[in-house]
Amino acid sequence: MRIISGKYKGRRISPPKGLPVRPTTDMSKEALFNVLNNHFSFEGLKILDLFAGTGNISYEFASRGCTPITSVDGDFGCVKFIKQVAAEYDFNIAATKSDVYTYLERCKTSYDIIFADPPYGFDQKTFEKIIELVFERDLLNSEGMMIIEHSKYTKLNHMIHFSFQKSYGGSIFSFFEITSGDDEEESEITEDKEEE
Repeated sequence: MRIISGKYKGRRISPPKGLPVRPTTDMSKEALFNVLNNHFSFEGLKILDLFAGTGNISYEFASRGCTPITSVDGDFGCVKFIKQVAAEYDFNIAATKSDVYTYLERCKTSYDIIFADPPYGFDQKTFEKIIELVFERDLLNSEGMMIIEHSKYTKLNHMIHFSFQKSYGGSIFSFFEITSGDDEEESEITEDKEEE
């Protein structure tokens, strides 16, 4: 696992064996951040990383100057490792051990970017619940973006505020934004993106 860009570009981070994780591949991560580069200047963005696992995505945001970053995971070993790396590199990352859905239900903070990488084995409704909670509770800033990583077997392009999706290998990133267009305009955008 390596940091692709920013202050710590090229730095390799080795998580301990045995963590219950499926880290985003370096290739997929690089493609994701190429998309985000076209939408954001990273310095000072407030980030929420859900199902953070090894902290792979959080470190990438931190290296690019995002701060503060909140990393949420239900596994003690993952949270402990993220805290260790954050301390070593002086990253402004707050690692929190919590069930993600409980965290979203109690959260009172809004974010510029929300990234979620749930286990691919979750069912459709469990993925949809993340989106519903984020928008019901106004957790995404008006110019912000939420990204969910999932497999091709999960379909999220019918959900509220869906904007577009990108496919890299076996991973799909679905992007959600708060838009001012009407439903018809949004569905046209969705169809165009699916045909690419």
